[in-house]
Amino acid sequence: MSNHIVECVPNFSEGRDAATVRALIEAVRAVPGVALLDHTMDPDHDRAVLTFAGAPEPVAEAAFQAAKTATALIDLRRHQGVHPRVGATDVIPFVPIRGVAMRDCVELAGAVGRRIGGELKIPVFLYEQAATRPDHARLETIRLGGPAGLAHRMETNPEWTPDFGPPRLHPTAGATVIGARRILVAFNVNLGTNDLGIAKAIAKAVRQSSGGLAHVKAIGVLLASRKHVQVAMNLVNIDETPVHVAFEAVRREAGRRGVQVAGSELIGLVPRQAVAQARTAGIQIDSFDPSQILETRLEQAGFGEV
Repeated sequence: MSNHIVECVPNFSEGRDAATVRALIEAVRAVPGVALLDHTMDPDHDRAVLTFAGAPEPVAEAAFQAAKTATALIDLRRHQGVHPRVGATDVIPFVPIRGVAMRDCVELAGAVGRRIGGELKIPVFLYEQAATRPDHARLETIRLGGPAGLAHRMETNPEWTPDFGPPRLHPTAGATVIGARRILVAFNVNLGTNDLGIAKAIAKAVRQSSGGLAHVKAIGVLLASRKHVQVAMNLVNIDETPVHVAFEAVRREAGRRGVQVAGSELIGLVPRQAVAQARTAGIQIDSFDPSQILETRLEQAGFGEV
């Protein structure tokens, strides 16, 4: 059992083709010393998220192999999902869990970025703690305008030369954003309406970049298959803004617009602290499975108590 554990949570622009997602999973599982902890796919977002952990070097190898597989199988030009993205392998964050410092994850991000840029010929931008330029630190800034917006900035602004790889998008795989960050919680609140304008207005009201809650990123999206809209959030510091605070903010903004909250969901793995906070506050999380607790999955994978 390694005393040095890194988590990696890559997001891929494919949430409908189960065979492609299985191939991504197998690419990770084929690397010795890496444990796949979780995987999700969503057809409305057209997005898959894998979560795996292990010692730094095997995790870095698994991240590269998954990106290589995604490059071979995913054509970004055919993507129809509602989630913002710039690449087939859209984002690869490394997260320190035990015995690893943030600076170690920054080094991992650079090493994997160098390989993806050099071997796969995909432009790579470093973000969050790994960012080499202040205006690249926020993921939403890199994604602004989607692939076309990023391509334009790369062509016209020297500040948007990628950290690694060619100075133009890969024809089918786009670009990849790689970084180091803290654990975040993906938390979505569903609304009892199909009015996308309302979801977008609420997202703007609650996200930090528009003057809302600290450490909250939010977008409004239409979930066509479910016939309602959703405020999809990333809570990047639950010590400062926990789940129940984000939920109440969305519910308050929805009420101001005459809309009811139809439910909420935690996506992927979440730290035990986030679940405890939500339960203490009486927040009902739909379809929550206790196996979604990150520490539980790590213990089940043989990493011991975290």
